[in-house]
Order: sequence, then structure tokens, then C-alpha cells
Amino acid sequence: MSIISAYNEAWENKDVKALAELIHDDCVFNPHVGGVTMSKSDILGFAGSDNSPRSEQNRILFENDEVGVAHSVVHFANDSDSEAVMSFMRFKDGKIILMETGATPLSEDYKLVGSE
Repeated sequence: MSIISAYNEAWENKDVKALAELIHDDCVFNPHVGGVTMSKSDILGFAGSDNSPRSEQNRILFENDEVGVAHSVVHFANDSDSEAVMSFMRFKDGKIILMETGATPLSEDYKLVGSE
């Protein structure tokens, strides 16, 4: 199974133990909101919370042993609008060591939660 497929499956099942095996200890996640940088522990805490987003239409656009690019529609639990999210991942030792996302809002009246 690809790293991205395994990550998506673990996230969907809120399987924090499986995610911990897929995410490198030195992982850095730069999401598309708020200029925040997250660590492995931040990601695992978010994945196991009641506020974790859910995704659908997950597609792997490219993946090899070094990098992966994926796209999905993400629905957030904090009442922000759904987004089409593009993810770029860099792999090291078969684990995700870097992840960055970019997103397109899926509603015309979109407002980023926390931006007001």
C-alpha cells in the first residue's frame, strides 16, 4: 500500500497508532491556514480529536519513494466551509517528513475561520 493511501485510511479511521507509524518523528506540517507549523505530536493530537476534518474524493496524483501529491475535498468540524485541498508530501525512511497544503474554498461566501 502506498504511504498516502495508508495515511488516508488511518486518518479516516482515526487510527492514531497507525498514523504514528507513518509520520516521521521530525515531520513538519505547514497547513494552508494561519501561518501555523505543526509537529508530529500536533498532527496526532488533531487526528484523534473530535474536531478532525474528514475528506472524500481522495486522489493520489503522484507518488514515488521521495514525494507524493494528493487532492481531496475536506470538510471541517469547526463550521468553516469545505475546501478542495492539494497536499504535497516529502518522504524519508518510508514515512512522511514534510507536508504542505494549499486549498480552494468551495463556496462563494467563504470566510476563513479565525480571520475576522
